[in-house]
Amino acid sequence: MPILGSIIKRAIELRSKIPIENKQGINAEKAQRKELKKLIKKAYYTTFGEHYQFIDILKEKDIVSAFKAKVPVHNYNSIFSKWWYRTLNGEAYVCWPGKVKYFALSSGTSESSSKYIPVTNDMLRAIKKTSIRQIISLAKYDFHNEFYEKGILMLGGSTHLQYNGTYYEGDLSGITAGNIPFWFEHFYKPGKRISKERDWSTKLEEIVKNAKNWDIGVIVGVPAWLQILMEKITAYYQVDTIHDIWPNLSIYVHGGVSFEPYKKGFEKLLAHPITYMETYLASEGFLAYQSRPNTNSMQLVLDNGLFFEFIPFNGVNFDDEGNLSCNPITLTIGDIEENKEYALLISSSAGAWRYLIGDTIKFTNKKLSEIVITGRTKHFLNICGEHLSQENMNMAVKMLGDELNVEIKEFTVAGIKYETMFAHKWYIGSDDYIDAAYAKIKIDQYLKKLNDDYRVERIAAIKEIFVEILPSHTFYDWMKVQGKEGGQNKFPRVLKNEKLTSWSEYLKNLK
Repeated sequence: MPILGSIIKRAIELRSKIPIENKQGINAEKAQRKELKKLIKKAYYTTFGEHYQFIDILKEKDIVSAFKAKVPVHNYNSIFSKWWYRTLNGEAYVCWPGKVKYFALSSGTSESSSKYIPVTNDMLRAIKKTSIRQIISLAKYDFHNEFYEKGILMLGGSTHLQYNGTYYEGDLSGITAGNIPFWFEHFYKPGKRISKERDWSTKLEEIVKNAKNWDIGVIVGVPAWLQILMEKITAYYQVDTIHDIWPNLSIYVHGGVSFEPYKKGFEKLLAHPITYMETYLASEGFLAYQSRPNTNSMQLVLDNGLFFEFIPFNGVNFDDEGNLSCNPITLTIGDIEENKEYALLISSSAGAWRYLIGDTIKFTNKKLSEIVITGRTKHFLNICGEHLSQENMNMAVKMLGDELNVEIKEFTVAGIKYETMFAHKWYIGSDDYIDAAYAKIKIDQYLKKLNDDYRVERIAAIKEIFVEILPSHTFYDWMKVQGKEGGQNKFPRVLKNEKLTSWSEYLKNLK
């Protein structure tokens, strides 16, 4: 009899009845003003707080306007070169009270190298708090008591972090997994020993060998790597689906990249449908999560160590390369509109202040503060006015896979010069047969329907479309060469500058 499961389920159901400040119906603006005030109060004795006169901001009646007037908008390069490098050198009280013990290495999909993102104890506490809220939201789903006794497999970076004299560095998933609460250890897989493994291939092999010993109910991780893991497990045990090994698998928690391009291949590995839950756990914090069933949107976390601003993603605020203008227009949560694209700014309990994290989002439900991620500020194509978003690209690839009934595991796009004008070059990763000439015609047709600007520029300036079909492992092999294998690393959807050069050279060397 699942006594433990029934106790846990009952506790979750009871906790879900206790009001949470940012629950549906609570004034989002009020919650955000309160959170900003808490952040400024905590940090006004820091070097950053003294420089930007946080103590004077707190005296103002309109704290949000005062904050925006005094503190400039930062991207990674500007805040790191002026402030964060000091915390990396061991200096305390720079942008947040105390000394920064951890730095998350971001996947570096927008720039050529990894970023060092500070991870404070307050940020880790906030992540735990939001994680518990997401667990509590399971009360809205119809899971049996037995489900709450099952293991949770979290496929992330190594918990064995690199120590560099004054700080530890590693993948955020490795940092958070190394700080899990004691009560969660009973459920957590692959366990402490395997989680410490730094070599990605060795880690996957260890998980595969132990998979049959675990009763997994939830899997968590980036779609590409989890799909690879499940393929390895089914091949090793010579079974048809992952449910032959984990019959109680019921939930997949994903985030960081659109799941749609992976869904078809993912579901081939399942014997029956499972529940998909999306999270927005970035290197800078736990920003949003799917809080209810029957939606593809996530609810922003408005009262737990984060203050959000939203920059309309247009030519006024960003140039053609996705670089932020000097004085962008920024909105707070009360001023946003549904179905318009915004770039995200956050101020956080890790010492990020008006920081551009590089993602673009749309609000699907303003009342519930629910969003979807549409792409990256630098993962779009606009070489001649086509304004092709990552959302457009994801949909076109999904449509191609659905029409041809093939599995497309990866893709990327580059804008290139062609004769006197321009062209788009698509690289599609699939292990199924796809006729490149036909794929070119269909992708072009889809995008003309999805994007009016693209349709116009295909007549005027985008003179050709090129499509190259590659084995899916080509993408993952290149990431391994780049030192980006596994963990939270994702293949960039748009290749520009140094990354395009590196990718092109890599492909040449394969021939």
